[in-house]
Amino acid sequence: MKLLILGLNYAPERVGIAVYTAGMAEALAAAGHEVQVVAGRPYYPGWKILEGHNAFTYSRGKENGVDVTRVPHYIPQNPSGTRRLLHHAIFAITSFFPMLWRAAAWSPDVVMTIAPSLIAAPIARLAAGLCGARSWLHIQDFEVEAAFATGLLADGGRPARAARWFERQVIQSFDTVSSISPQMCRKLIEKGIEPDRVVEFRNWADIDAIRPMERSSSFRAEWNVETPHVALYSGNIANKQGIEIVVEAARRLKDRRDLTFIVCGEGPNKANLEAQAGDLDNIQFHNLQPKERLNDLLGLATIHLLPQMAGAADLVLPSKLTNMLASGRPVVATAEKGTGLYDEVEGCGIMTKPGDVEAFAAGITMLIAAPPTYQSLAASARARAEARWGAREILSRLEARLFTSSFARPARSQNIVRDGS
Repeated sequence: MKLLILGLNYAPERVGIAVYTAGMAEALAAAGHEVQVVAGRPYYPGWKILEGHNAFTYSRGKENGVDVTRVPHYIPQNPSGTRRLLHHAIFAITSFFPMLWRAAAWSPDVVMTIAPSLIAAPIARLAAGLCGARSWLHIQDFEVEAAFATGLLADGGRPARAARWFERQVIQSFDTVSSISPQMCRKLIEKGIEPDRVVEFRNWADIDAIRPMERSSSFRAEWNVETPHVALYSGNIANKQGIEIVVEAARRLKDRRDLTFIVCGEGPNKANLEAQAGDLDNIQFHNLQPKERLNDLLGLATIHLLPQMAGAADLVLPSKLTNMLASGRPVVATAEKGTGLYDEVEGCGIMTKPGDVEAFAAGITMLIAAPPTYQSLAASARARAEARWGAREILSRLEARLFTSSFARPARSQNIVRDGS
C-alpha cells in the first residue's frame, strides 16, 4: 500500500497530535508499506520553531522509514483566533504544490489528512482526486466548535455560519472520516456523514513503555520534591485545557504539607499561569521532558490532573489521557456526565464539573485519604489502558481498514466502525 499523509503537526514535536501522526506513519512504514508525509515545521506546544529547523524553507528527507517533506509556515508567538487562522491558511498554501506533486508523480493508494488543520484538508482531497486515490480525513479536534467553545472565535453572525458551512463541506467530501472517540464519531454522523463512512480510530498508549512504577521517580530528587504525594499535570498549556483550576486547587490546599502540585508543559498560557501561582510554595512548573523519560515523569504522580473547559469535552479527547491511564495512577478530571471524557475516565478516577475548584480539590484529597479506593482506581486505570488503548491492536486494525480502502469502498453498514474493524 502507498499512503500519502498531510499533517501540520509531526515529530519531533513531543505532545499532542504530532505523536500520533508520526507514530501511525512510522508503524505503517515498519509494516512494509510506502509512506510519504507532507508536514509543517515543528513548533508545538511552545509556538516557536524547534532548534535545528527553519520556519521559512522547504526540506525533504527520510525520518524513521518515512519520506517526509517539510513546508514553511507562519508561527504566531501569541496564537489568537485570527493569527491561528493565518497560521493554518499559510500551511495550506505552502503544502499545495508538494501534495499535488506527490499525488501526480507517486500515485498513492490512499491520501489521508489530519485535522487540525481543517483548512488544509481540501488540498488532500484534491490530491486524492488527481490520482484516483481513496480520501481519508482523520479528526483529532473539532477545531471550529472548539474555537467557539474556548472564545477564540465569536459564535454567531456570518463568520460563524461561514466556518460551519466550510467544515460541513470539507467533511462530507471525503470517502472515509475517522475520529478518536465514540462521541466524536457520533458527532460526525450528526453533521451528515453516513455511518458506513465513519471510523473510530483512537489515539493509543505505549503500554509496553509506559507501566506502573514501583520505585521512586528520579524526578523527586532532581526537582527537590519532598512531599509523599504529587498531583501532576503534564502536557500543553493552552486555553482549551482550563488549567487555571490546577493553580486554584493548589491555593486551596496550600496548607497541606504532604502534597506538591507539578505542572510540566509548554504553551501560550504558561507565563500567565506561573504569574497566578507566584505566591504559592506548593506548586512547581517545569518544561516538557524527553520521550525516553516519560515513564519516569508519569511515575512521579500520585494523581494525574486532567482539566478541561466546559463545552470542549466532546470536541477534543485529550491525547495525554492514554499514557496517564497506562501509568496506573488515578485521574482527577473535569467533565460533565455523558461526555466522552467522562466515560473514558469513569471508574479510573474522580470526575468533577468543569470550573468547580472546590470539588476538584476535594477529589484530590479524597484519593490521598482513602488508600483502598486509590488502589482500586489505579488498578482500573491500567486495566482500561490495556483494554482500550493498546497501540499494536489499534494500529493493526487501522492498517487493515486502510488496506481495504485502497482497493474499494467499504461495505455498507448502519453502525460506527470501531478502530477500523
